[in-house]
Parts: sequence; structure tokens; C-alpha cells
Amino acid sequence: MELIKVVIMLLLLNQVVHARVNKHPCHFPAIFNFGDSNSDTGGLSAAFGQAGPPHGESFFHGPAGRYCDGRLVIDFIAQSFGLPYLSAFLDALGSNFTHGANFATAGSTIRPQNTTLAQSGFSPFSLNVQWYQFNDFHRRVRNFLTETDDPVYKKLMPKIKDCSRALYTFDIGQNDLVAGLFLNLTVDEVRASVPDIIGQFKTVIKDIHDQGGRSFWIHNTGPIGCLPYVLDRQLVTAGQMDRFGCIGPFNDLAQFFNHRLKQAVDQLREELPNAAITYVDVYTVKHSLITKATRNGFEHPLRSCCGHGGKYNYNMHVGCGGKVKINGKDIVVGKACEDPTVAIIWDGVHFTQAANKWIFDHIVNGSFSDPPTPISLACHRQY
Repeated sequence: MELIKVVIMLLLLNQVVHARVNKHPCHFPAIFNFGDSNSDTGGLSAAFGQAGPPHGESFFHGPAGRYCDGRLVIDFIAQSFGLPYLSAFLDALGSNFTHGANFATAGSTIRPQNTTLAQSGFSPFSLNVQWYQFNDFHRRVRNFLTETDDPVYKKLMPKIKDCSRALYTFDIGQNDLVAGLFLNLTVDEVRASVPDIIGQFKTVIKDIHDQGGRSFWIHNTGPIGCLPYVLDRQLVTAGQMDRFGCIGPFNDLAQFFNHRLKQAVDQLREELPNAAITYVDVYTVKHSLITKATRNGFEHPLRSCCGHGGKYNYNMHVGCGGKVKINGKDIVVGKACEDPTVAIIWDGVHFTQAANKWIFDHIVNGSFSDPPTPISLACHRQY
């Protein structure tokens, strides 16, 4: 019996390897990204003012529209295909959309919020708005490239055919959960909103598919109960904290969201038979990074690198780069730690460049994907 099991396993493994060997690597000429601050390369900064120093210091040597000390996972994805870093759709200066566009903005949710950015900290550019922007972008690209011979447009816009050959990436949903918790909804009340949130996500995927999108790379949401801005702000009992110092019920909520997202992806595969849809379990990767920080070469996993005060070096009123007035002078107190390369959390909300690179390295080969598809083969339907 054991021999039969071994033989079956070897045959299955051979089929997977054979399938991968016979698949040509995808040539994605462009990437179109949708999401929140985990993948925002300058959208919110363009709309509401630049994320100031010390953001960007580890790679760009200054602010670069990212809420990070350097590059994000989406930057490493673009780099892996030999593409330039994505320009934010909302950024009017210095942008080049030849190889795609980034519609993500920090604070974005899937479902529109009934508050302003100033009131809640959540972006007005929810996923449906990002879809409207993409739809308009797609339409205008077609119009410009078919109605004019001006070479300037050809140097700044993707080719019309590239919109159907592009990779469409998604990293959004975290803020939908946190927004509910910050409104003092119970975990059960937030959980009850998840089906509607996922339903709106599915609608956008279908809309993009109707516009010609065929290759989708979808990240689930991470362990929100391990992030300093949640840990510092939410009042919970000792019994709700897990052995790693994270809020257990909040991570369970994220897992519930991910379960429903996975179900939606499975449904989309049936409804869109000519699409290649890859579901990426970044929750497990991020949770492993945080809970096994020392083994992974990092320190103080729940402490912000850039911040001011408190158990988690996080203060919602004085954030990364924040100043306080002392004797009439503005003094920067939200300073970066000495070595961001060993920190996981950058500013209490977002990951450091080092953590983002670690996350990318663990998801790029398909080890945490369903199907187990490396990103280089994400144009092939393998299920």
C-alpha cells in the first residue's frame, strides 16, 4: 500500500513538473495594479500631498510616493519582468504608462466608505473608483493611438494589444476590515460585511475581464492583528492576544475574509474560463515572517522602525516623520530606526523594503499560490 502511494505521488509530481517545463514563460509587456498602500507607488501622494521623509530613504534616497523606506512588493514584481516601476495613474508629472499603470492608493478599500480621508484616514479611491479610472484610461489610450500619429503618445502609453496581454495585480481588502474595527464594530459585525465586500471585488474582476484582461494575480490580506496601528488602537483583553503578541480574533477575521476571497476566485475561474487567475496566500507568508522573525533574520517584529513612543513605537498622532513643537521650534521625533534592513514593520502600518523583498522572494515561485504557479507562468491557466 505504501509503495502504491509513493508511486502515485511521484506520478503526480511528474505531471506538475512536466506541465511547468512545457509552459513558456509569460511575456507581460505591462502591469496594471489595483490596491491600497501595500502597493501604492504615488497615487495618494499625488492627490493629497507627498509622503514626506524619511519615506523612501533606503532606496530612492528621498520620498517616492511610497509609504515605506524603499520598494514595495509590486516594485519587485515589475523588476522581475524587466519592467520599470509603475507610475501612479494620478501622478501628472514624470509618469510613463508604456508598461502599465498603478491605480492603487494608500487607504483604499474595496467597498466605498461613507467618510472623508480627513475623518477616517481611508482613501476616496475605492476599488470601484480605481476601475472607473482604468476604464477611462483604457478607452483614451485606444482613442489616442488610433486617432493620432503623434509619437509622444506612443512613448508614454501602452500599445492597445498590451492591455489584453498584461498582468493584472490586486492587493486590497485590509482596510475594509480595519475600517469596520475602527468604527467600533464587533468582529462578528465586520465579518457579516465580508460577503458584500467580496461581491464587489468579483464585479471589478469581471469588468476588467470584459475589457480584455486575462491574467490575474490576486493577493489575499495579511495578519492585521499583528500590525502596530491596530495593536495600539484597539482595546482587547489579554485572552484575545495570541502567544506571538498579535490579536487572535482580528487575524481570524482576516482568515475568514481570505476564505471567502478564495471561494470567489474559484467561482471566477468557472465563470471566466479563458482567464488565468492566481490566488496568492500572502497571509501565511507575512504571518511566518512576523512569528519567526529571528529565524528569518529580523528583529522586534511588532515594533515600528519609524515612529514615536509607546510599546510599538507607534503614535497615531505623531507618525513616521512627525514633528512636535518644542520651545517654538518644530522638532522631528518620528525618526527611522538605525537599521531598517532588520525591521519588519516600517511605520506601524506598512512593511519595510527588506520585509517586502522577503515576501516577494517567497511568493514569486508559486509556493504559496493556488494553483502553485510561479509568477513567470501566471498567464497560463493551470487548473
